[in-house]
Amino acid sequence: MLNNKDKPASMWLAIFSLTAACFVMVTTEFLPIGLLTNIAPSLGVSTGKAGLMVTMPGIVAAVAAPVLSLASGRLDRRLLMFGLSALLIISNLVSALAVNFSMMLLGRFLLGICVGGFWSFAANYGRNLVPEASQGRAIALILSGISVGAVCGVPAGALIGDLFGWRTAFFGSAALAAIILLTQIRLLTPVPPTRPVTPRDLLLPFSLPMARIGLIAIVLLFIGHFAAYTYLRPLLQQVFILSPSVISLQLLIYGAIGLLGTFLGERLAAHSLRATFILITAMLASILIVSPFLSGIPGATLMVLVWGLAFGAVPVCAANWMFAAVPQAPEAGQALLVCVIQVALASGSLLGGEVVDWQGVSSAMLLGGALTLSATLVFSWSWRSSRICAKQS
Repeated sequence: MLNNKDKPASMWLAIFSLTAACFVMVTTEFLPIGLLTNIAPSLGVSTGKAGLMVTMPGIVAAVAAPVLSLASGRLDRRLLMFGLSALLIISNLVSALAVNFSMMLLGRFLLGICVGGFWSFAANYGRNLVPEASQGRAIALILSGISVGAVCGVPAGALIGDLFGWRTAFFGSAALAAIILLTQIRLLTPVPPTRPVTPRDLLLPFSLPMARIGLIAIVLLFIGHFAAYTYLRPLLQQVFILSPSVISLQLLIYGAIGLLGTFLGERLAAHSLRATFILITAMLASILIVSPFLSGIPGATLMVLVWGLAFGAVPVCAANWMFAAVPQAPEAGQALLVCVIQVALASGSLLGGEVVDWQGVSSAMLLGGALTLSATLVFSWSWRSSRICAKQS
């Protein structure tokens, strides 16, 4: 029986179905940001309390990633993708039909399981659908759905909420997820795991030098990035003095260049993953540090171009780093990566908020730049150490 590797068109359509699933997942994750002021009065809660809709999926994903890795055992990864896509439909329907805030949080809880699962399994499953030479491109394509969803989620939610009501946004996401599930049933092929993930596998990365270095640097990078990125819109409004329409355009530019960064990062990482990480973290640190000193539309455009291009490459480079660092347990490596990223994301947003309240939005950019620069130094130090060890051996 032929599989998708023998049929290139079906192979890449299967990969695209995973990209679309990631897109809908992340779009759903960010929908409430653009809908907070619509949902809060409808469900009888304050805007501050409604913010739990944004934090809930991240917290759940950090726990769900390792738990799902352990619980999945020898389950065919195709069935796992089906289950996650079905859960994505259910989570959106629960949110769309919510009659109170508790029901809404239930929908967001279910979404958190989807986030943890897709981040942990989708890239590894996708690279098993293609020949080895195409695996990097497959991972980049799948993760590009995350980049696009992160940008589209907020404006899409706000637009649909204003025109048709906030429930329509969640019904729309459920409909897209249903179409994706039907497509996956037609296209995805069986991929059994080589062996079940064990608790020991989840601890294995901490004993491997490359994995330890990567996790330390990635934590610093994500804390720094989200300490700044969470307050990108206030920065454009308060420091660059841009109108709402121009800010929306700048965010779209950020997303478009981020998509380019994903594929450019994949190309560069194929030559040297470590050098690519040093380059993109240095770019990100530099633009964050200088951003408070830029002004106007030209300065804002320069900032979002460099920022988006650099960070667009981060997810694919982080995934490939853990695949290279933990080849004997790739799913465990990805699950741990998801866990630390989600914790770093929440920590960065919280830390950035404290700094903004204390010293203003520009200080959050400087803090983010300093933390990202620390990640650059970790990657640079690890490169120098590896070259010294190679010479000594």
